[in-house]
Amino acid sequence: MKSESIDRLSSVLFIPHGGGPLPLFGDESHQDMVDFLKKITPTLGEPSTILVISAHWEEDIATITSGKTPSLLYDYYGFSDEAYKVKYPAPGNPILADRICHSLQDSGIKARLDN
Repeated sequence: MKSESIDRLSSVLFIPHGGGPLPLFGDESHQDMVDFLKKITPTLGEPSTILVISAHWEEDIATITSGKTPSLLYDYYGFSDEAYKVKYPAPGNPILADRICHSLQDSGIKARLDN
């Protein structure tokens, strides 16, 4: 049982998305990445959880979004109107967020929840 958990947690991807939501709009410079992501799903399987670690926000301490329905932030500018209408109603996981926060704190890393 323990090895199954480890296997499931070992699938980590670094995905550099470039400017704004370009991969969603057929930008040619992102086609290789889009193709890769389409091909990798059968190999890794569908994830039960997606954890995003981002440097887009600056906080004094590690901050974990912990709401049940986190909003999508449009932290870019200069794109077409279509780019600001993208919806991504991904569900949050407050229980997992709390576990992550406590794991960081238990490791000596200052962390807080932001719901």
